[in-house]
Amino acid sequence: MSNDTFHGTTILALRSGATVVMAGDGQVTLGNIVTKHRARKVRKIFHDKIIIGFAGATADALTLSEKLEEKLERYNGNLTRSCVELAREWRTDKYLRRLEAMMLAADHGNTYLLSGNGDVIEPDPIEPDKGVISIGSGSPAAQSAAIALMENTDLSARQIVEKAMKIAGDLCIYTNHEVNIEELN
Repeated sequence: MSNDTFHGTTILALRSGATVVMAGDGQVTLGNIVTKHRARKVRKIFHDKIIIGFAGATADALTLSEKLEEKLERYNGNLTRSCVELAREWRTDKYLRRLEAMMLAADHGNTYLLSGNGDVIEPDPIEPDKGVISIGSGSPAAQSAAIALMENTDLSARQIVEKAMKIAGDLCIYTNHEVNIEELN
C-alpha cells in the first residue's frame, strides 16, 4: 500500500518538545471531482488524550478509528500496545485486511503511522525525520516543508504545521486549504 493510493488528503503530524500537532486538509475527491471541502480527517479520541488522522476510504478509516479506540480501552490507553495490536489484527483479519486507509496516531509521548501491511512506524525525533510524519497524496510536500521550517525558523509547532499544510495545498491538487488542526501540550 503506497501513499499514491490515497488521493484527496494530506495529514501531517509534528512533535516538538512536549507539543504534538496534527493537521489534515478538508478536501474529499472522487476520481477527478472534489465532492467535499471541509471534511474532518483529524480528531481527538480516548478522552481527548490521543489525536488520530486518516487517509483513504472514509468508511474504512472510521472503522479503523473505532478499532483503535477499542484497543485503547482494552490496554488502558497504552498507544504503543494498541497500535501494535491493531496493526496485527488489520494484517491478519479477513475483513480488516481489505480496508484501504492509513492512520496517524499520537499521544503525549509517541507518534505512529499504521498501515494495512502491518506497519507501525514511529518518526525519528532526531535525524532525518525530526519528529515529523505524514500520509496522503500531499504528504511529501507537507513533510518536506515542515522539516525545512523546523530547521530554519523559530516558529511554534502549530505555526510550522499551518505553513507546511498551506504549501501542500498549493502544490497537491488533492489537498485544499481548509485545514483542521488538533494539538496536545
